[in-house]
Amino acid sequence: MWFSYNRVRRFCAFTIGAVFFVSGLLKLMDPVGAGLVISEYYGFFGTDFLQATSLPAGFVLALSETVLGAALMTGLWRRIVAVVTIVFLAAFTLLTAVLVIFNPEMDCGCFGEAVHLTHFQSLVKNIVLCVLAAVAFTPLNRLGRPKRRKYVAFGIVASAVAAFGIYSLLYIPLVDFTDYRPASRLAASDSGSSEMYDATFIYEKDGRQESFTLDNLPDSTWTFVRTETVRTDPAEGTRPVLSFTDAGGEYRDYLAASGDVMILSVYDPAKVSEKKWMKTASLLPAAIDAGYHPIILVPGDYGTLSDSLEGRIPEETADAILQSAYFADYKTIITLNRSNCGATCFHDGYLIRKWSFRNLPSAEELARIAAENVDETVVETTTAGQVGFQAFVLAAFAVIFFI
Repeated sequence: MWFSYNRVRRFCAFTIGAVFFVSGLLKLMDPVGAGLVISEYYGFFGTDFLQATSLPAGFVLALSETVLGAALMTGLWRRIVAVVTIVFLAAFTLLTAVLVIFNPEMDCGCFGEAVHLTHFQSLVKNIVLCVLAAVAFTPLNRLGRPKRRKYVAFGIVASAVAAFGIYSLLYIPLVDFTDYRPASRLAASDSGSSEMYDATFIYEKDGRQESFTLDNLPDSTWTFVRTETVRTDPAEGTRPVLSFTDAGGEYRDYLAASGDVMILSVYDPAKVSEKKWMKTASLLPAAIDAGYHPIILVPGDYGTLSDSLEGRIPEETADAILQSAYFADYKTIITLNRSNCGATCFHDGYLIRKWSFRNLPSAEELARIAAENVDETVVETTTAGQVGFQAFVLAAFAVIFFI
């Protein structure tokens, strides 16, 4: 009887570990996205002075959650891991309870961009995990001992997870779960009419952000955060909107939906070095030669960009960047491509492929992609990432099960 109960306890611990492992791995695959979630939490709790730590905090949390999941599934250091798990679950449950009470307009980020849960669903999930933990870790002083070979399994999986996390920091996610993923089609008109957009104003008060329209602005106790544009044309359905303006403030979304287009996403110009700007600028003529219309998307406005480039790079290079520059909000740019100065290619509004700054395409590669069948390129790109990620997850579970 006791043996059977022990098996139930191990099953509960393994289940918690599997949830932690998958949840952490999905966030670890997109550390920039995990950092954005942490940034929203900082804003919610009024700790904006910690914003600079959002990316490393998101990465460390995702890595810790994944490794903790591996430790739970392999059954190592059971008492210590049980205590750490209880602390994690208590913190997550308390946090989601606060989110349910105040209901801020933000995602909990439990499973990255892959699965979006409501605050109540997140709370229920954590309560279920707490119940499983109560079964798995009671009594705490009789958790049993693992098999020696499980130390080998954990070492292999932990090392692979760390390598996967480093790869994700250096490059874009293997699988893209954002609205701007390969094969998605932009919602864009054939003209730049600004009448097809509504402005939404985001204000913050007591760590809580809300959206307001021009006709329903809040009182002076609220602090303005940003402006977002929302497309009002119902015929476009749920296709993603890529809104950006030219130097004069006119919407030019249609430019990304016509012909072959390459967009370079510079979501944080302050962190772009001279060398990085030079490499970005060198890709512009290469894109033109390959038949692409190059666009550089940056937050802010023309004057801000011009001032930030002045004196940092040669005037000729700065002029080339400014001539190709268009302006969008920070969140749109970082969602389009997680890599600062990363490239994204479109064909008639269809997103074909993305690159991080570390592996920007050559002129020859761009020309080859432009000449290939669009569907084949999209399938090749998405399949490679999905197969790679699925193979990694299956291999990790296989090591945990059979070693």
